[in-house]
Amino acid sequence: MALYSVFGLLLHSNLPLPGVVPIHSAASSIDIKLHLGDSPYHERRDSSPQEELAYAGAYSPETRGPGVRVWRVAKGEFLRIAYADGTQFWLDAKRKALWAVWPESLSLEDAASYLLGPILGFLLRLRGVTCLHASAVAFKDRSIAFVGAAGSGKSTTAAALAQQGYGVLSDDIVALVERKGVFHVMPAYPHLSLWPDSVKALYGSSEALPRFIPDWNKRRLDLGKQGTRFENRPLALGAIYILEERRPDPAPYLERMPPQKALLALVAETYANKILDREMRASEFEVLGRLVTSVPTRQVYPNVSASKLAELCRVIREDFNALDLSSSV
Repeated sequence: MALYSVFGLLLHSNLPLPGVVPIHSAASSIDIKLHLGDSPYHERRDSSPQEELAYAGAYSPETRGPGVRVWRVAKGEFLRIAYADGTQFWLDAKRKALWAVWPESLSLEDAASYLLGPILGFLLRLRGVTCLHASAVAFKDRSIAFVGAAGSGKSTTAAALAQQGYGVLSDDIVALVERKGVFHVMPAYPHLSLWPDSVKALYGSSEALPRFIPDWNKRRLDLGKQGTRFENRPLALGAIYILEERRPDPAPYLERMPPQKALLALVAETYANKILDREMRASEFEVLGRLVTSVPTRQVYPNVSASKLAELCRVIREDFNALDLSSSV
């Protein structure tokens, strides 16, 4: 049994979480109990409860069907999240317990790649936490978030800044907590996930970093190695940079975004927004409205050439250092 802090949640796990350092905490309240390698059905007489399909993910050519499906089980007693490779997760109605099973051909590391990403993302959203599809980096006592669609360069930009000594709080999912009118980014886990092309641009070879798992092409940058570090403190969000399409010279450059335009962009880039009901969407819209009026937002246009990554980091640094953040804490 071990305790972990991920996205501001205190997790109690029956098995070690790969890539996450356990913590020692005197807190009496556990946010989530993880039952890895087990399902909730062994405690039920009915091993096949009634299910209703709640959501089907995008079509996957590899599986000739959705890559993921979400089912409501026993009239909402559980949510079952089933991946095409046979990995399954269950969340209880109170969002305080999580079970996971996986085929014999897969491993705990395989399951953890889902757990630490989309599964905790689902859970956070269902618990009412606003999450951006973003990565976050620490700038002194503040954080900045890089928001964008898949492939826009969020993790690559965070890794380039990590090479320059800036701590990384989160990758792919940025969980926001509002405290006395100030939005804070909650630290996630101490690694970044990078495609081989990004690894080559940053380290000179696509083989410079290890794979997460043998059958997955993404590479793992362990924060704390290669001169990088993980920022484990929640930090006030100082600015949001929305990564747009790459452009030729004179990119990289950025432009200010008025709050109304920033709101529309962030609504489209909240994490797992398709699983929200109408009431949750309305609440999130109000949260994002407060966010864009209190946090400066920029559109960023990286260069098409990976050789301009260092210049992109310079443009972002200079913009952030010029912001007046004295009234935002």
